[in-house]
Amino acid sequence: MKPLRQPAENLETSVPEDNGTKPATDQDAASNYWDYDYSNFYSGAGFDAFDILDPFDAWWEQARPRGYYLFGQPITTAPGTRVHLVETKGNTKLENLVNLASYNYLGLSYRPEVIAAAQEAIGRYGLGASGSPILSGTIDLHEELAEKVARFKNKESVLLFPTGYSANLGVISGLMRPGDLVVADQYSHASIVDGAILSKAKTRFFRHNNAADLDRKLQGFSGKKLVVIEGVYSMDGDLAALADIVEVSRKYGARILIDEAHSAFLFGEHGRGVAEHLGLDDEVDMHLGTFSKSLGGMGGYVGGSTKFINYLRGFARSRVFSCALSPGVAAGLIAALKIVEEEPELRAKLWENVAFLQERLRNAGVDIGDSESQVIPIMIRDDARIFSIAEELIHGGVYLNPIRYPAVGKHRSRFRISVSAAHTRDDLEEGADIIIRVLRKNGICS
Repeated sequence: MKPLRQPAENLETSVPEDNGTKPATDQDAASNYWDYDYSNFYSGAGFDAFDILDPFDAWWEQARPRGYYLFGQPITTAPGTRVHLVETKGNTKLENLVNLASYNYLGLSYRPEVIAAAQEAIGRYGLGASGSPILSGTIDLHEELAEKVARFKNKESVLLFPTGYSANLGVISGLMRPGDLVVADQYSHASIVDGAILSKAKTRFFRHNNAADLDRKLQGFSGKKLVVIEGVYSMDGDLAALADIVEVSRKYGARILIDEAHSAFLFGEHGRGVAEHLGLDDEVDMHLGTFSKSLGGMGGYVGGSTKFINYLRGFARSRVFSCALSPGVAAGLIAALKIVEEEPELRAKLWENVAFLQERLRNAGVDIGDSESQVIPIMIRDDARIFSIAEELIHGGVYLNPIRYPAVGKHRSRFRISVSAAHTRDDLEEGADIIIRVLRKNGICS
């Protein structure tokens, strides 16, 4: 299993470190539960690919009831500001939890206009596109969505992908080749790492937001170069140091790809993203994002010059060989984008909520790192205890997910709050009160 982040001490590789403590036997894996995590099962001895399954299963039988069950628990409502949840450990239903976990930043996934548009499209086109976008899968809704996203982002053209993950995979591997160089921020999402690996280009990682280290990584390379960053970093909520990164990239003739998954439709005067927010929209060559967060649907896109988009149509394999977006999703996204354009007050409300919650938590001594966005980490830094704290939060009335390796580095465990424009002040007050109470009980904040 690949880490979503690269450890700072291991910036030249995209493979997790082997700590040399893989369980020798099934019994070891079960009895020494707390000594192991996913990293111990990345690979195993033996000549059969399934040899790793028995020791992993022995560990998993102990790990799941002790906390790993907290991942993937089914919600039985829309991802609104309050949710009902089935706790899989006891198969019990927890109701009316304050939802601080969903990426539904503008509350659009369940807006009546969005639902109605999706329903109408399904009635007309059916459930799925039933084909690759280069063959039978493209419908007029896809063309309309791409044109409207391009206009919104102020780009010549946009190419749609079935997911945000496949967008990074397709763009990076579609553009870069063996012998080229990809340099990405060390906190890059897995899709960026995997896109670089698939391209077979030489891959380096620079220290987070450190332009001087980026300079060092670009030095001495004479071939084609690509620098990849994110607008908002999804585990810390901080912004890209874009001005410095642009300066260094231009110095070495490197192209720039920014992933605005957590910032498009939110930041900037027009909501185009962090690049617009920082006044550097035209300095970035490729603008990539997702539809699964601020627009409340699913899918991904990349915007840029028409020449670039036309080239990717033939070389972005994750798009060429995938089914196109569902007609219902495409229609819902068109409706969601219309709301974003016509209701800028949603963004204003979001930032009002973010400022309130960040101040409330900081004043209570909660460590929220360097967050500058609607993504607010609650730093725990205790890989073992985070599960018991998560149980207390959920049973106390707040839905938050424990985040630990491989989503973040070891001993960097945390919870991650996602603030929405749909949250009321009462939602945020109640959520903050529960979080502070639980953290104080566990000695995490003053």
